[in-house]
Order: sequence, then C-alpha cells, then structure tokens
Amino acid sequence: MRPLFHPAMEDVRPEAILYALSDPERVAIFAQIAGASSGGTCSALARLGERVIPKSSLSNHIKVLREAGLIRCERQGVEMHNHTRCDEVEARFPGLVMAILSAYGRLPAEAVASSSHPL
Repeated sequence: MRPLFHPAMEDVRPEAILYALSDPERVAIFAQIAGASSGGTCSALARLGERVIPKSSLSNHIKVLREAGLIRCERQGVEMHNHTRCDEVEARFPGLVMAILSAYGRLPAEAVASSSHPL
C-alpha cells in the first residue's frame, strides 16, 4: 500500500483548513472524529444522521481533511483509524478550528464541557 501523506504542521496553511471545513459534510465528519474517544474508523464515519455517505465520497472527504493537516490516519489491519490533530492546529492557529466548528454548531461535547481543552 502506498503511504498516506500527512503534512508537517509548519506546512499547514490556514486556507487549506478553511477549504477543508467549508463543506458541511466534512465539518460533520471532523466533529465526529474529534468527539470519538479512540478515533473514528471510516466505517463508523460513513453515517451522518440518517444519511449514508458513499465510500468514494467519504474517502475524498477524509483525504481533504488529512491533507489540510486536520486529521492523522493510521492503518490498523483492514481498518483506517482517524485522529484529530487539534492540539497541533490550535498551537499554530489559536481558535481557528473552534470558531469554525462553533459557527456550524458542531462542537464536540467534551469541548463544550471543558473550555480549556481546544477539542
């Protein structure tokens, strides 16, 4: 399998984050990953409410989020586990991701409960 591209945090651009989070489906997927305690698997992320995201669309959404520097993906057997890079993004662009998620009304529960933790 070919390796997955994860940009170094110093190469992450704010316009890439803004683009990645400009799509409501990607915001919902990112919020699910941020709210998952052990990182969301692709199969767990395939459902947004009652709607099922086609695998090809989900793969593209995950790729955009990963290449924007918002998530890290790790293969574990046949599953892909996705984890946020919120701490790294928050250190580089303070408040950016929280402001976007807040505007969409998609803050993860633990972020609302603890305002000291970025996500």
